[in-house]
Amino acid sequence: MVLAELGRKITTALRSLSSATVINEEVLNSMLKEVCMALMESDVNVRLVKRLRENVRSVIDFNEMAGGLNKRRMIQRAVFQELIKLVDSGVKAWQPTKGQANIIMFVGLQGSGKTTTVTKLAHYYQRKNWKTCMICADTFRAGAYDQFKQNATKARIPFYGSYTETDPVVIASEGVEKFKEDGFEIIIVDTSGRHKQEDSLFEEMLQVSNAISPDNVIFVMDATIGQACEAQALAFKQKVDVGAVIITKLDSHAKGGGALSAVAATKSPIIFIGTGEHIDDFEPFKVQPFVQKLLGMGDLAGLIDKVRIFYKTPIETH
Repeated sequence: MVLAELGRKITTALRSLSSATVINEEVLNSMLKEVCMALMESDVNVRLVKRLRENVRSVIDFNEMAGGLNKRRMIQRAVFQELIKLVDSGVKAWQPTKGQANIIMFVGLQGSGKTTTVTKLAHYYQRKNWKTCMICADTFRAGAYDQFKQNATKARIPFYGSYTETDPVVIASEGVEKFKEDGFEIIIVDTSGRHKQEDSLFEEMLQVSNAISPDNVIFVMDATIGQACEAQALAFKQKVDVGAVIITKLDSHAKGGGALSAVAATKSPIIFIGTGEHIDDFEPFKVQPFVQKLLGMGDLAGLIDKVRIFYKTPIETH
């Protein structure tokens, strides 16, 4: 994963604190310069990098620090907290409700891996024993329904679509109605890929949304476009009130840091990341464990959960 290179550079910069005999302004500035360079090389917006540097500087005041304080630990913690802020929208993600129909609508640019991601999310819920289905309302791209049908069949997920109907609003409405009647809990509607400059396709997206009244609209974003994610995500959000984001192709591109921070800036929570082409190359995005993993700190929360389940006893953390 290319982001591992970013993690390695930041970790190296933070470790420079450990080798310094005295922690002073010069050491802090040198470390922050390395961290900022690493973030910018990963395509994180200069404005966000500048804010991170200023925020760390604002909490570290050498004149105010007592002699016995662990300055290294304080600086490392400050950088860790700012990295979390960088990729955290601060908004709680929507959760489906068991035993009722939860309608999820997918939107995104062409070529972002949207249809594959629809299958991945359906498979994710199916494995967690939700009654899950998929609807293909993409009538714009040639071969879209064939690809959709192939994906759904391979994953053994019930699906709906049409070779003859050209109106995506009709397909989406009929599919949702059918699956509601059949008692499905997770109904995922795929729509045509579109760009913010394509007014007619954007209007069509709004019509589909109005017809099916989704509980959540998920914007699928390709990590390879980096900082440009922000403008696109905002445009979609303004039209159909995007409630969450899934970032794809995070496994292979240096712009991943830019994508993560740009989308977080739209105040839409990132809920999953795609890390490969296979159906299981898909994982829930949790900010703190992600940053811990990035810095080689391990998933402390995940480890505690596993221990708690094993012993079936509460474990206190401090």
